[in-house]
Amino acid sequence: MHIPSRRPLLGLLLALTLPLPALAAQWEPALQAIEALLARHSHDPQALQGERFERLRAELRQLGRSTPEPAVFIEGFNRLWSELGPFSHVRLLPRQGSAEQFAQHLDQMRVGPRAVRLSWNADIAVLKVSTLMGQDTLEALGAAYREIAARPARALVIDLRDNPGGAFAVRPLVGHLIAEPVDAGVFLPRRSSQAPSRSELQVSPAWQGWSLQSFWADVQEQPFTRIRFEPVAPHYAGPVAVLTSARTASAAEMAVDALLGAGRVRVLGERTAGQMLTQKPFEVPGTPFMLMLPVADYHGWHSGRIEGRGIAPTQSMPAAAALDAALSSF
Repeated sequence: MHIPSRRPLLGLLLALTLPLPALAAQWEPALQAIEALLARHSHDPQALQGERFERLRAELRQLGRSTPEPAVFIEGFNRLWSELGPFSHVRLLPRQGSAEQFAQHLDQMRVGPRAVRLSWNADIAVLKVSTLMGQDTLEALGAAYREIAARPARALVIDLRDNPGGAFAVRPLVGHLIAEPVDAGVFLPRRSSQAPSRSELQVSPAWQGWSLQSFWADVQEQPFTRIRFEPVAPHYAGPVAVLTSARTASAAEMAVDALLGAGRVRVLGERTAGQMLTQKPFEVPGTPFMLMLPVADYHGWHSGRIEGRGIAPTQSMPAAAALDAALSSF
């Protein structure tokens, strides 16, 4: 699941106290440490071999030779990984405290009122959800569904076109729309791992909890981690359309897949990003950096493996046209 970058990035980077020449001299050891973390902890260490990754390595080392400033190095690293990396959910950040402290921050963070916006087109509710991170996102989704049920809405449009994912706010997003539990999929600690059979799944408890720290520990230690959505009151039983784009990613893709599997939605727009992994922070030894890297792959029961593939809409069209098409379809 996608974790957003922390905001006052430039100011924090400028506050780094190591002299610039010393930092520039450390880029090669830093890159070696990053590769070691990826090889040891990532969900797909085999992807760190071959021509594509060698091209990325060469580009990163060229960046390191030409870039003494940490802010520019971080920006360049993330751009190059986005363009050339063999999988998603890798991001370099400035380190502020330990990886454990950063994870605690993510569990407790509040992202602001723009995360969830409910508007109305006559008696059709339009719920725009821009992230699935944040304690306040959980609260805002609950409030929005209460208003949708109370009004009541004749139909519901859920706009995920600009949603890069997040974490546990995916639960109420899905849970208010289902009347029965829905097995969505499983996280696998290695891409090469076999997804469990249905019989194996039924005897394994679904993951419960609200802590990213405990979730990350479990997905790395267990052969698979079962994801199951439970109904949440109030239940909205009316027709639902979901809007997607190539920017719809990670936990937002999980939500789309689960709702398609439950037969609850039509999906209008574009194929989703195909970035469905879960990432965890690691301190990069000897550097002022934190590395987010993926520690588990995801297999959805409706769409199969989503990483690198995405989810096809039931009605394909440019994302910009999807809202008008959805409103006119009810």
